[in-house]
Amino acid sequence: MRRLSTTQADFDARLAALLAFESAQDPKVDAAVAAILADVQARGDAAVLEYTARFDGVTAKSAAELEIPKSELQAALARIPAARRDALEAATARVREYHEKQRAASWGYTDADGNELGQQVTPLDRAGIYVPGGKAAYPSSVIMNAVPAKVAGVGEVIMTVPTPLGERNDLVLAAAAICGVDRLFTIGGAQAVAALAYGTATIPQVDKITGPGNAYVAAAKRRVFGIVGIDMVAGPSEILVVCDGSTYPDWVAMDLFSQAEHDELAQSILLAPDARYIDAVQASIDKLLPQMPRRAVIEASLSGRGALIQVRDLDEACALVNRIAPEHLELSLEDAPALLPKIRHAGAIFLGRYTSEALGDYCAGPNHVLPTSRTARFSSPLGVYDFQKRSSVIRVSAAGAEKLGRIAVELANGEGLPAHAASAAMRLNRS
Repeated sequence: MRRLSTTQADFDARLAALLAFESAQDPKVDAAVAAILADVQARGDAAVLEYTARFDGVTAKSAAELEIPKSELQAALARIPAARRDALEAATARVREYHEKQRAASWGYTDADGNELGQQVTPLDRAGIYVPGGKAAYPSSVIMNAVPAKVAGVGEVIMTVPTPLGERNDLVLAAAAICGVDRLFTIGGAQAVAALAYGTATIPQVDKITGPGNAYVAAAKRRVFGIVGIDMVAGPSEILVVCDGSTYPDWVAMDLFSQAEHDELAQSILLAPDARYIDAVQASIDKLLPQMPRRAVIEASLSGRGALIQVRDLDEACALVNRIAPEHLELSLEDAPALLPKIRHAGAIFLGRYTSEALGDYCAGPNHVLPTSRTARFSSPLGVYDFQKRSSVIRVSAAGAEKLGRIAVELANGEGLPAHAASAAMRLNRS
């Protein structure tokens, strides 16, 4: 891993280069995705069947054959080892408990003139959740997307997951059963996003699509936004660890590995004020890396986008955190809560030596669908609020129509909108 120090004269330029990630779509990917979206919109099920056969090696006579019945989900739940089932159920329960605290309620009040004002909160009718299924299986993604949708009260949750060569993962199916997914289709890629966004004869159109995916999925979600809602367009995974030297170096090294193993473009960074501690973490990396089953991916990630950065002190570390705005932030410190008020931009914050990011990925409770690529400066983790919408509610009294009407008439005339003014004026002096 590269070594940097904030005392270097060119540190700002080096950090900018480290953080640089080309978020713009590859023109070839974008063009391919545009063609797939248009084809699915035009031909529906027939196009979905063709792309599923071409990209996943799964042939079916009808799109209905790509739907997994609930009985098969329950059968998968019964097949998995008891320990895995217990872990899935425990993780789901913890995630549900956390998200239940996010549920927003409708509210209202009456002002001095008897006008009733408020906000009505309602769930989406139908949500689509995309679960990756190419390089690995992700039952945790099922939990993190389906649970907040269900807690929000979404009427129907439609899940898609690719099954290359027809291989269905029992853990993913079991997670869908536990989380109460309503319908599950074995399709992936841009064609799955298209089917959810536009609807086909078999696959219902949804109101919002959430969940991670590859570059084709990300490009498709970007293109269908506006037709449906989306959660975010996510980039490679990130972890930033701030350590005061009180954590075992092996622990920090493995925490850096935990994100690096996702993808060659994932980013793992350590900020620490003690050069000797950074040396110790580097020694742990050198020691542990050869033992890792995904060594090649980790090595590419750490060498390409990772860094060990020496800072002057923890205050400077916090300033860098806010500049980087990481997806995952570990404050691996003796007194981590003391620094929390100084952190403004991070997707998820893990406090203390014992709080590994991996626990947040699976079972701590908060959502693991998080903003990446510095978007934590203006966006938030996936939550119940992503599956609810708000409507303003207004009921004006006769007295209110007098007072508010005069204000509206004056402003409407000022804006040159006479029909607006007349609409409000007609209700004056009518009580």
